[in-house]
Amino acid sequence: MDRITHDLLEKRHITQQQIDRLTSRGVQDDTVLETLTKVGAVSINFIKRFIVEQIRLGRYELSIIKNYHFLDEGSILSHLAEVIEIPFIDLDSIDMDYRLVEKIPTTQLKRYNALPISQDDMYVVVAFSDPLNIEAQESIQRLFPRKSLKTAAATEKQIQAYLFKMELKDSVKELVTNIRNELRNIGTLEEQQEASSILQLIDVILKACIKGRASDIHIEPTEKNCVVRGRIDGKLAEIFIFDRDIYPPLASRIKLLANLDIAERRKPQDGRFSAVVMDAEFDFRLSTLPIIYGESIVMRILDKTKALVKLEDSGMDPISYQKLIKGLQSPFGIILVTGPTGSGKTTTLYGALNELRNVEDKVITVEDP
Repeated sequence: MDRITHDLLEKRHITQQQIDRLTSRGVQDDTVLETLTKVGAVSINFIKRFIVEQIRLGRYELSIIKNYHFLDEGSILSHLAEVIEIPFIDLDSIDMDYRLVEKIPTTQLKRYNALPISQDDMYVVVAFSDPLNIEAQESIQRLFPRKSLKTAAATEKQIQAYLFKMELKDSVKELVTNIRNELRNIGTLEEQQEASSILQLIDVILKACIKGRASDIHIEPTEKNCVVRGRIDGKLAEIFIFDRDIYPPLASRIKLLANLDIAERRKPQDGRFSAVVMDAEFDFRLSTLPIIYGESIVMRILDKTKALVKLEDSGMDPISYQKLIKGLQSPFGIILVTGPTGSGKTTTLYGALNELRNVEDKVITVEDP
């Protein structure tokens, strides 16, 4: 029996008869607590309050919630922050001062799952995934000897994601220096496009966006900078920024990968290319669009491993599935697949092509791009 279920039983919030009834029906020991919430024997909110109380009394470590996938870390941490009277911060909803993080070794912040967020003349605000870890707070305080520490709470997942962004920024800084050095020593545009540092920068961009679960990559030049953003859960999020002079060779190299005309900058272009990123093969659909300061480049990420889903596993109801199969078996006609970004159009089409693929027939696609 797991720790929380045992303690709830000991304090008579649940009964042994309830547990015996579930185990007699084949419920495994490690899913008893989740099943108790599903059948209404105990509410999720009560379990959250119970866990927070045990954490506050020092009987549980905050890490105990990692053993229960059905418990939301954010809501438990938010309730704990309310109890100990500190702010709980959603890092995605604030404008963070990145200069604070740049002053501190990222390894130390990762060790304590801490992230400096803002500062004023008196205080520095630092978010911790475990706001009760006094050792972590004392260690971070030593990094800001002239200011008092204000503790806040944030989820470990968000803190780690932002620290990963900072590591990327550091790696990009080094690459930018290398690119500038190469550009100084290279005369022709063709040689600039082949510069090894440019290829490394493209690899960093692809890795960062794929690891961040982005569906699209947006690269846009501004008056002074070049901004790289990823579309994550339907919203654009800034991944990193580098200086404006890096954009021309970067844009040209990406266009070359997709077999586009690098000399054409006044008309929209479409193309595609494939690349192996983190030992997996991805397809990238590329489109360019002229803007005031150059060209906006958008890359749609297509994960081949995710796309190869069987139609019967795609989540259709039985009636719709039978209609689609019947349409695919027809010797003529058109099947129109529509929907917003991320709704599964490409996955459905991949599945349909796999359904049609056999030795007797030849299947070709006519597409733009």
